[in-house]
Amino acid sequence: MKIAIVGVSGAVGQEFLKVLAERNFPIDDLVLFGSSRSAGRTYSFKGKDYTVKELRHNDDFKGIDIAFTSAGAGTSKEFAETITKYGAVMIDNSSAFRMDNDVPLVVPEVNPQDALVRPRGIIANPNCTTIQMVVALKAIENLSHIKRVHVATYQAASGAGASAMKELTEQYAQLLRGEQPTVEKFFYQLAYNLIPQVDVFTENGYTKEEMKMYNETRKIMHSDVQVSATCVRVPVLRAHSESVWIETERPVSVEEARQAFSQGEGLVLQDNPAEKAYPMPLFLSGQDPVYVGRIRKDLSNPNGLTFWLVGDQIKKGAALNAVQIAEYLVKQA
Repeated sequence: MKIAIVGVSGAVGQEFLKVLAERNFPIDDLVLFGSSRSAGRTYSFKGKDYTVKELRHNDDFKGIDIAFTSAGAGTSKEFAETITKYGAVMIDNSSAFRMDNDVPLVVPEVNPQDALVRPRGIIANPNCTTIQMVVALKAIENLSHIKRVHVATYQAASGAGASAMKELTEQYAQLLRGEQPTVEKFFYQLAYNLIPQVDVFTENGYTKEEMKMYNETRKIMHSDVQVSATCVRVPVLRAHSESVWIETERPVSVEEARQAFSQGEGLVLQDNPAEKAYPMPLFLSGQDPVYVGRIRKDLSNPNGLTFWLVGDQIKKGAALNAVQIAEYLVKQA
């Protein structure tokens, strides 16, 4: 099995190396690609050093079985044909192909079989906030069809990459020294603040991030579910949180929901209010599952439930989900 990672120097690229090692993914050969700036760097994987090659339009992908790409939508679009022309499966972490009809959008706990039909040799990894949410939604969908979802997200700096995480920590240090904070990665200072905008606004007043949650959820779940999202950037380093309200076709009790979440694939139930036990990003960064808690009936809707979830954006929201897709392909081969 010959594996490539495109964009290895970024936060998700680095996470690919960690996740592939942690899960002992079957790799006979590993090839790392990056920009001209990253070319020549070396990274260690399982005790062996690998040098980053510059991504170019050539035959470097000949013999590659699976290519994990996380270098931005522009790069993915430009190099998709180069990456796939010799038969490599491209598992793409960008937004480039997610809503293309001939590219499956896959979360292995929800729709793994979609990965088997890939006319262009491309499988899209969904948006991080969507991935976390649909893993939880799947558990309830198995009980009763979900008609409507309202969600507010609390998105960590990690969603904007390693440099954004660094900027947040620097802002706190600068402010404590009485200096003006550096503001480059976000629209405003994130330290001691919340920013109710993730990505740019669209014509309907929702941001692109919020519309991704609407469109991607429907595609992944093969559902007519209506989704309304408000996405907020919060001064947390890593791991996204979401407050979710759902309306099902029939009433689902809290007890049913708890049991479904506790047995759901990729989920961990952490829901004991009496002991102040609920998911928090501080304690769940670096973890694989999506954690669910604060489960209760929606007081405004007899068919409604509300719950809180936390997942590591760089892991399950990105690298881990892509590696799980690859594991599924290997299993099916």
